[in-house]
Amino acid sequence: MASGVPARRIGLFGGTFDPPHIGHLVPAICAAEQLSLDVVLMVVANVPWQKVGSRSISAAEDRLAMVQAAVSGVELLEASDVEIRRGGQTFTIDTIAELRATRPDAEVVVILGADAAAGLDSWERPNDLRRECDIAVLGRPGSYAEVPDGFRVVPVTTPLLDVSSTDIRRRVAEGRSVRFMVPDGAVAILERRRLYRDAHDGDRQ
Repeated sequence: MASGVPARRIGLFGGTFDPPHIGHLVPAICAAEQLSLDVVLMVVANVPWQKVGSRSISAAEDRLAMVQAAVSGVELLEASDVEIRRGGQTFTIDTIAELRATRPDAEVVVILGADAAAGLDSWERPNDLRRECDIAVLGRPGSYAEVPDGFRVVPVTTPLLDVSSTDIRRRVAEGRSVRFMVPDGAVAILERRRLYRDAHDGDRQ
């Protein structure tokens, strides 16, 4: 890196994105603006280890296509297939290591909701995470997130958006509209590929 050139600040916002919706995109933009990030990579999980067995998960290529469509033309947001290309189960610390192999001077910020941040000690190699990145915790004004000791935490204030992928999948299965909850490009893909025709149980991401 040339002298005097600031390090590139990269946000990692990982998720299953099944499908992506405004509850993902709005916080990602908030994090980018509030933390002066150069880009937020919307990292599509290949095999989300915390969710396997809990419900049927759409194919990684379908979820990636929806994220690509959702962020197309959106400044500061970029779809990433790094974990899909790597294959196997998805671990954030491996994604950070791969990013550092090509951008060793990057400042990495992992963007998480409060519930996920509270469970960081259960993640793969948590001590490496403590060293390698900052943790941006999404929350409403005045909220406080319990995060395990030793992590470098920065808060990001986001609006309350009560939207979940679970509800969206159910709406699609019931033939109801998901417009304005899911970007139009992603809606076009899920309709064209006939995703979510059957109701799913699952998480809120």
